[in-house]
Amino acid sequence: MLSKHVATTNTDSKSGLIYGSAAYLCWGFFPLYWPLLDPASPLEVLAHRIVWTLVFCVGLLTITRKWGAYRSILRQRRLMVPLAMASVVITVNWGAFIWGVTNGHVIETSLGYFINPLMTVLLGVFLLGENLRRLQWVAVGLGTLAVVVLTVDYGRPPWVALVLATSFATYGFLKKRANLGTIEALSVETTILTPFAIAYLVFLGTAGTLAFGNEGALNTVLLMGTGVVTGIPLLMFGAAATRLTLTTIGILQYLGPILQFIFGLTIFGEEMGTARWIGFVMVWSALVIFTYDAMSTRRRAKRTADECAAESTAI
Repeated sequence: MLSKHVATTNTDSKSGLIYGSAAYLCWGFFPLYWPLLDPASPLEVLAHRIVWTLVFCVGLLTITRKWGAYRSILRQRRLMVPLAMASVVITVNWGAFIWGVTNGHVIETSLGYFINPLMTVLLGVFLLGENLRRLQWVAVGLGTLAVVVLTVDYGRPPWVALVLATSFATYGFLKKRANLGTIEALSVETTILTPFAIAYLVFLGTAGTLAFGNEGALNTVLLMGTGVVTGIPLLMFGAAATRLTLTTIGILQYLGPILQFIFGLTIFGEEMGTARWIGFVMVWSALVIFTYDAMSTRRRAKRTADECAAESTAI
């Protein structure tokens, strides 16, 4: 019986690694997709992403037979409030990312997701009153200093990175508060946003500046594909989250920004001066410290739990 449980756990871990790696690799390749939607403006792309993600979610709700759960969420005000806030925050995140990768800031978008774990920790301090461990303070301090260095180098705060990190950390916080399934929650969020997105697309059509349907079949298909591109990584991430430990997910999350950084440096040819390299190395060092602390804390907690279990069994 025990061997069967261990075998099942190992299988879940392997499949979880596959799902998790695939999800973060997809997010890492995102900078290559959005520029293909030109000449659609970033705001039009954002509107299409919202609308077609809802279409994708409608299909998923039908296939998974979760319409009942979806309708149940719509009837609960206590759930609708955090989801409405989450929908606004994820719109800001999506919009900032699309604008960044289509305007020569791919490396800066990668910075946003590198510092996201540090921003999440700070949200825990300010919103939940959590206390940071010594190494966490070191990581946050080093990350803050890196932002200062990059601000001096850019001649401005790295606002794209800061908006991405803050919005995604806030989104995660709100989703945790709601504690709902990926499909149902995303369906509700895009339901809230879609009327505004459609209104904007109608406005563009009236003004004669709508790219959709006017820039060739390929452009139209790619704009419609934004829903699939958005939904599939989220589904794979949801599957990974139920199979992997938070520590493993925490390590996998760096796959995305690493790829984005490499693409920004090579394919998009963005410049990295000495000061910028110093800033990024400081961020990476902060993440090494942060990850080491998280893994060490988890090991200690597991060891303590095992010892307590052993003592209770002996008694």
